[in-house]
Amino acid sequence: MDRFFHSVTLDSDKCVGCTNCIKRCPTEAIRVRNGKAHIISERCIDCGECIRVCPHHAKRANSDPLENIGAFDYKIALPAPSLYGQFNNLDDIDIVLTGLKGLGFDEVFEVSRAAELVSEATRRILAQDIIPRPIISSACPAVVRLIRVRFPDLCGHVLPIKAPMEVAASLAKREAAKRTGLPLEKIGAFFLTPCPAKVTDIRVPIGPEKSAADGAIAISTIFTRLTSCMEKVVQPEPLAKSGIIGVGWASSGGESAALLDEKYLAADGIENVIRVLESLEDERIRDLDFIELNACSGGCVGGVLCVENGYVAKARLQTLRRYLPVAQNHLKGDIPPQMKWDEDLEFAPVLKLSDDLGEAMRMMSEIDRINDELPGLDCGSCGAPTCRAFAEDVVRENSRKSGCIFILKEQIQNMAATLSSFADPDGGQQEVKT
Repeated sequence: MDRFFHSVTLDSDKCVGCTNCIKRCPTEAIRVRNGKAHIISERCIDCGECIRVCPHHAKRANSDPLENIGAFDYKIALPAPSLYGQFNNLDDIDIVLTGLKGLGFDEVFEVSRAAELVSEATRRILAQDIIPRPIISSACPAVVRLIRVRFPDLCGHVLPIKAPMEVAASLAKREAAKRTGLPLEKIGAFFLTPCPAKVTDIRVPIGPEKSAADGAIAISTIFTRLTSCMEKVVQPEPLAKSGIIGVGWASSGGESAALLDEKYLAADGIENVIRVLESLEDERIRDLDFIELNACSGGCVGGVLCVENGYVAKARLQTLRRYLPVAQNHLKGDIPPQMKWDEDLEFAPVLKLSDDLGEAMRMMSEIDRINDELPGLDCGSCGAPTCRAFAEDVVRENSRKSGCIFILKEQIQNMAATLSSFADPDGGQQEVKT
């Protein structure tokens, strides 16, 4: 399997090289070369920020089509709680869940049910005090990947518990196998995703050795058909089995509030996430037990694969939660091994300059020298997000110094001055001997 599979892809025909994306990418994974954007695969964390800011819709997220569920004898929908916020005047989650069965699913297992279990597991881990404080949530795969490539010292702070999507897929398939007698390979569980990072996390998971989910279907691709199915529901089935705690995970702060601990921090939006991680790395954040980080503004309701404005969706969920109990799902006994990561989070040195320390130091010195010669405007005209990133590209021989328009202008001016020095005082040209 390709370690660097990505849901986020580029449509070169639509790209005009406007440089909007390079300035917002949190890992500097995009360059503009020859008038087109280029995604550096090993740096991309599939946060979807480039999709959000591209005015020409040249970035898109690949997800599984609904038709893929037909490959399985028994089909399970795993709706993210953010799905419920997409519908206006919704007062009963069962209408959405019954509508999903109308799309062709045999069963619906709410991810919010698994979120309540993860919340309880997190409370127990906090009580045991076995992980360095503050513990960082592992629910957002874009944040986990960001930590893995940019903040190696924080890997040990990440909660080693699988995300609710994974827990839901595993539980749903095991329960379905017992109930139907079918082998697990004939049971398909599909996550209805608000973001591209979840698509990637199913194909190339971090933490679990293999994802229990069989695919991810974008909320935006099924919204119209699901709405049609919901309109046909006369008497919804009583399918909802989660409460305020689980549904609250859809928006920023919901996971933290479920811990019943006041010593937490919740931040959303990739730029704010980076500021928090930098402060944590510099040990400027202290006396906290838990940090919840969401790459999307507002939390999962702000994912680029949703159809509704994230803040509108959040307001709808706040209204919807009034009709719910606090929680309906609890762990029986100890935290089951199936909820824990299969492997520790390890630093992925995709940003290092060289495997040879001496060569890396030489390259770093060269980057510093070139960066000092650049104007420091971070204008993006060179196709790199910052002057320092451009200097690194030059040292890596992926660009030339003349790619900076200010250096190019200086070179042209020097050339013009040299040529003008051959002109005589009367405006004529001196003979140049070769």
